[in-house]
Amino acid sequence: MTLKEYAQYVARVRKYAAKQDVSLEEAVTRAVDECIEEGILAEFLLKNKTEVIKVSIYEYDKEFEEKKLRKAEYEAGRQDGIEIGRQDGIEIGRQDGIEIGKRILLEKIIKKKLKKGKSTEQIADELEEDINIIQKVVEKLKSQI
Repeated sequence: MTLKEYAQYVARVRKYAAKQDVSLEEAVTRAVDECIEEGILAEFLLKNKTEVIKVSIYEYDKEFEEKKLRKAEYEAGRQDGIEIGRQDGIEIGRQDGIEIGKRILLEKIIKKKLKKGKSTEQIADELEEDINIIQKVVEKLKSQI
């Protein structure tokens, strides 16, 4: 028995099992008969035909069920990942929105104080904010004028 011949047998089982109108038992039986006719594992299959059919059906069902299980587990993990990513994205977006809102409010307040003639130092003192931050906002506002 060679690995190549075994691979040919398995490929035939899979080919026939993939057809919708063929049962697994029929697919295995057809593959065994075809392999015997073509001299693929012929001696072994002739001697052990009944056992080969039983084992092949069991193994193929087991393989098929394991594939279905892996696919279902993958899909569940994928959905969990999507949901976690979506929730993380919402939280990041919310935090970004809050920061943007704070920056816009600070710019509005600074703009009003500048119109009243207040210096950068006075604005920083009144808002209890770091002078460097106030200076950056003032420079930005001046560049927009």
